[in-house]
Amino acid sequence: MAYPRTGVDRRSGFCAANSTFYSKREPVALPSDPNLSVTAFLASRRHSGTTAFIDAASGRRISFPELWRSVASLSTALASPPLSVRKPSVVLLLSPNSHHFPVVSLAVMSLGAVLTTTNPLNTPHEIGRQVANSCPVLAFTTRGLIPKLSHSPDLRIVLLDDSRRPSDDLRIVASVDELIATEPDPDRTAVTVSQDDTATMLYSSGTTGTSKGVVATHRNLISMVQIVLNRFKLQDGAGPETFICTVPTFHVFGLVAFATGLLGSGSTVVVLSKFELGEMVRAINEFGATYLPLVPPILVAMTNQPRPLPLGRLQKVLSGGAPLSREVIEGFREKYPGVEILQGYGLTETTGIGASTDSAEESRRYGTAGMLSPNTEARIVDPDSGVALPVNRTGELWLRGPYVMKEYFNNTEATRTTLVDDGWLRTGDLCYIDEDGYLFVVDRLKELIKYKGYQVAPAELEALLLTHPDILDAAVIPYINLIYQNFVKYPDEEAGQIPMAYLVRKDGGNLTEKTIMAFIARQVAPYKRIRKVAFISAIPKNSSGKILRKDLVKLAASKL
Repeated sequence: MAYPRTGVDRRSGFCAANSTFYSKREPVALPSDPNLSVTAFLASRRHSGTTAFIDAASGRRISFPELWRSVASLSTALASPPLSVRKPSVVLLLSPNSHHFPVVSLAVMSLGAVLTTTNPLNTPHEIGRQVANSCPVLAFTTRGLIPKLSHSPDLRIVLLDDSRRPSDDLRIVASVDELIATEPDPDRTAVTVSQDDTATMLYSSGTTGTSKGVVATHRNLISMVQIVLNRFKLQDGAGPETFICTVPTFHVFGLVAFATGLLGSGSTVVVLSKFELGEMVRAINEFGATYLPLVPPILVAMTNQPRPLPLGRLQKVLSGGAPLSREVIEGFREKYPGVEILQGYGLTETTGIGASTDSAEESRRYGTAGMLSPNTEARIVDPDSGVALPVNRTGELWLRGPYVMKEYFNNTEATRTTLVDDGWLRTGDLCYIDEDGYLFVVDRLKELIKYKGYQVAPAELEALLLTHPDILDAAVIPYINLIYQNFVKYPDEEAGQIPMAYLVRKDGGNLTEKTIMAFIARQVAPYKRIRKVAFISAIPKNSSGKILRKDLVKLAASKL
């Protein structure tokens, strides 16, 4: 990133000459060798760590030498007949969190092949659609998840959790234990893998549109590894830490941190195959965890416990996926005063983190997603005029850096509208950057409510609703108001959309639609007022804690 020598405000990072914000953090060094895979880069890093992974359920420990031998053995087996995985073949990994996940990921990418992952909770139809789009030559999965591949009758399968049986599905060609037992072949001709080659193809959540394959290169992953290690202060010479892996490794957050990044620091990752609060607390104490990356719903669950949970040596929790409210942050700090909260902002399209709070002091800037990551440039662009805006002005966030995706797979139109003007990524998030260089996410651009020509941000109203003592959770959506004319319903074209709130009452609460509407009306401009309220048992959210507004929009439409 070319940082201007002059003209940059050192407080905000804003350069008026080109309307660009520059990261205030020290740049991280990136390797210059053009022919370097993320696997080779991680394997070359020196550290003092001994244990790479611990399986939380069994207590099994995997040393770093064992890890890298397994990667080499699996690479040899995959490259050899009958599997013959080649660059740029695609390999699907369908699995819950497991110590096999990083081994498979690193082996596949070492060959120049492309890793694609999917959520085990997805339906066979959803997974079949991803398989049809990405065309994998091989799938790694568990025996219990094989039915999820029912739409892919010709896809060869390697079992992750079991040995083959005579009565098995004919698609099963091996078990991962068989392949890892292969003797690594030092004489095998290594394929040249460039930093510009595709490493992963993760499918975006599709919360605001059709799921798309996000193509990330080895350069993207290597740059994010460096940013992750820099953020956790785990560069060369730092002592190893112990991390609890609660987040799904099929997601960019989990893949970048646990299946790649942290391995370069010598840190130990304790793997939870699935999240259970009691099991997480047991693992924190039994294995002496110091860091706990998580998503907001887990942090909220910890805060809502009647008594503080025993957290042993835990020093920091790292929250990502959705912003934390001031009330949640203060509630957690009150219950766990010895544990710091750090936050991060990122997208699948940025291969992870684009901004973060990296200290307790930074996290005290309530509502912020943090400061821009190292090696990052940002613009705040007016969505109507396309003009780049200065400090404290709200517009669409554009990001540029070495971690920004290459493209959407086989989707030229989506790539064209998302990657624009010399590598800038349009995030689709409405944001502003304040006078101290802190990024604030206001809302999704596509989720703005258009009421009588005014723009209303759902997140602003949700934050206000959550300050009400009788509200446990809240979501605000655009609602098409209907009016009656001659006994027939018509959309209210004058209003367009109106803000509608879905609310979860606290136990014993006695909320009514009228009291909530009055509560908000006292605090906002008339055009921002809540015009309709419905009560619900739980707000639908994805695994990262983001509100699934499209599900609530469908629910509201079904009631018309």
